[in-house]
Amino acid sequence: MKKTQLKKSSNAWVIVTTFSLVLITITVGVFAFRFYLNGFKEVKDDNTYEQYYVMITEERKSSFWQSVYRGAYERGLEENVYVDMLGDNLSQEYSRENLMRIAISSAVDGIIVAADESDEMTQLINEAASEGIPVVTLYGDNTHSNRCSFVGVGNYNLGREYGRQVLKIADEKRDKQSVKVAVLVNAYALDSGQNIFCSGIQDAIDQEKSEKFEIEISLISVDDTNAFSVEESIRDIFMEEELPDIIVCLNELNTTCVYQAVVDYNKVGQIAILGYFDSDTIINAIDRNVINATISIDTGQMGRFCVDALTEYYEFGNTSQYFTADVTLIDKSNVSDYLEGGDVNEN
Repeated sequence: MKKTQLKKSSNAWVIVTTFSLVLITITVGVFAFRFYLNGFKEVKDDNTYEQYYVMITEERKSSFWQSVYRGAYERGLEENVYVDMLGDNLSQEYSRENLMRIAISSAVDGIIVAADESDEMTQLINEAASEGIPVVTLYGDNTHSNRCSFVGVGNYNLGREYGRQVLKIADEKRDKQSVKVAVLVNAYALDSGQNIFCSGIQDAIDQEKSEKFEIEISLISVDDTNAFSVEESIRDIFMEEELPDIIVCLNELNTTCVYQAVVDYNKVGQIAILGYFDSDTIINAIDRNVINATISIDTGQMGRFCVDALTEYYEFGNTSQYFTADVTLIDKSNVSDYLEGGDVNEN
């Protein structure tokens, strides 16, 4: 009996301690950010901005998110608005949810967040809205929240484009009666977007496939907690006895890691890669025939749309529910255009 009580007491102590540490961390972050914000306002006296927005993402250092942010930042300057990548100005790393809490407590004028469908994210967006802070969800949506707008890509049409590319590659593998396709999905994503994307792939294949071969699609979960866990998850695929013929990637990091693994395991030409985004590494890999094709998203446009949505909200009290960024397929036929001009989204 005493052991049971001791165990319960110990568990309660752990819970209280954990909660206290989280609360202290957020409080410190709020004070640090407010200190930064006050300094920002003092320094910017000669160039006063009407609004102050923050962007919140989990992989803010990647070239994809830096390009999105640059688009938002430059549009903000045109509208006399300052857009900050929240987290860059803080001394320690915070989760996306804690950054949301810091932004809400600091009473920023607008929040742009790469969201998901989790209950916690819904509550945070609704809390921001109740405090009079408009929230735009970016790339990943939260459909049950009070967000004012969503900026993303047409996942279903994007999936259909990948499906057509799968069929094209499969048709070239005439020596195979069955073509195995592995679609890499986020193991922890609570986002309907990747499900819609996968439906688009399947529908395109079902509607247009030839009877000459069978296409088997499997979803492989990738632990994207950090870059190392992504590399480990992908290398596990290459340790299997039977490898996929085609690997479909849904983000920049997965594409880069699969490309590296194909080279390391000497599988160039044996495994086709359909990538995502148009970083220099990915573009050069297409030119070298290691990656078959990739989807280029107009990331600058995505960033601009976020600021436009918030500007409309402040001017009219509402804004468009959806903004869809333009996408372009890059393969061997047009990769030279990107090599000559560099990354289109980074100009």
